Amino acid sequence: MTRYRQVLAVPGMASLLGVSLLARAAITADVMALTMHVVLGRDMSYAAAGGVAAALTAGVALGGPLLGRVIDRRGLRPVLLTTAALQAVFWLCAPALPYGVLLGASFAAGLLMVPVQQVTRQAIAAMTTAAQRRAAFALESVQGELSYIVGPSVVILCAAKTSPEVVVWGVGAVIVAGGVGVALLNPPLLGGDEAEPGAGAAGRPPRREWLGVRMIAVLVMGFGTTLLLSGVDLAIVATLEEADQVSWAAVVVAVFGGSSIAGGLIYGALPRAMPTWLLLGLLGLVTIPAGLARDWPWLCVAVVGAGLLTAPTLSTVADAVSRLAPAGVRGEATGLQSSAQSAGFALGSPIVGVAIDVSVPGGGFAAAGLAGLAAALTGLLLSRRPPAARRAGGDGQEEGGERPAAAVGTP
Repeated sequence: MTRYRQVLAVPGMASLLGVSLLARAAITADVMALTMHVVLGRDMSYAAAGGVAAALTAGVALGGPLLGRVIDRRGLRPVLLTTAALQAVFWLCAPALPYGVLLGASFAAGLLMVPVQQVTRQAIAAMTTAAQRRAAFALESVQGELSYIVGPSVVILCAAKTSPEVVVWGVGAVIVAGGVGVALLNPPLLGGDEAEPGAGAAGRPPRREWLGVRMIAVLVMGFGTTLLLSGVDLAIVATLEEADQVSWAAVVVAVFGGSSIAGGLIYGALPRAMPTWLLLGLLGLVTIPAGLARDWPWLCVAVVGAGLLTAPTLSTVADAVSRLAPAGVRGEATGLQSSAQSAGFALGSPIVGVAIDVSVPGGGFAAAGLAGLAAALTGLLLSRRPPAARRAGGDGQEEGGERPAAAVGTP
């Protein structure tokens, strides 16, 4: 636990993680809040709710790199305060908007979502040394798991006790408060190790100099990780529905999330890092046998292995992006990471859903696991490619100065 004490002792780190957790829990619950509003508040279909959710998700996926680029150019506070103000307008007006207008407004709200998650990752890279960074990103991944466990559950509970409109306003208020809170903290986005290339450098390197094969490998693995996780969520529900035990889904998901938190804390305390492709490959392998479970107790046992590897895999992706991106473009790079992972979440359910429809519910776990294995293999092959400069007899760096393969965790 010494590593975590050192990370939390960094000035401003504990406050940043606390405020960020609050905002991320609300952002994680935003789709559920809109779903409850459309289905319960407007008495419309789940298909209509899915349209609003898809619009919001698509906006988030497209907006991440754009907001990150603006942060790199204009700084943290202007972006956070502007997006927080726009979120306040959307969530205040959402219950009164006609459905067609709500669709477009949801896309715009996603496009301009308060970028708390990517700002937190940027700040962690700037505020920590290389020796502290893995433990810090492990805490960040655990924070993400907590937000997924707490956020949607609180929304569902509050929707049952109050009204969907009140829940929509509450989620919006917390998102705005979180964005303003991080803006007031104003964590540094440049810094860290003095030897870190690009730290404090003026100007932005061209995209071709840092968005090379190794960065693409990390983004592919980030996409594959969230695709797998989204598919596992659907496969859990499908398996329990077949067993007539859907009411136990919350218990299985809680076990999955708790295992992930434990895995993240264990991994961050280990003396050595593991390659991203290896963690993702193991995650895919242990996911496939979960399809053999036929009831909720065995499913709880089956998802523990995948849970233990979830947070470590996500943390290595974040760590690799921070190492490969020069400091002057880290906002755009973390935005690309968020977009890749959002795309994985969006595509995981339909892909695994097709596998379930053409086979059995257990086939959903197989499809999710195989997708993770494919992404891990792709990441391994890309990260093992000889750097362009080295093939040309250069100095051993990637074309444009990318860092060596160790940055993506390859041995």
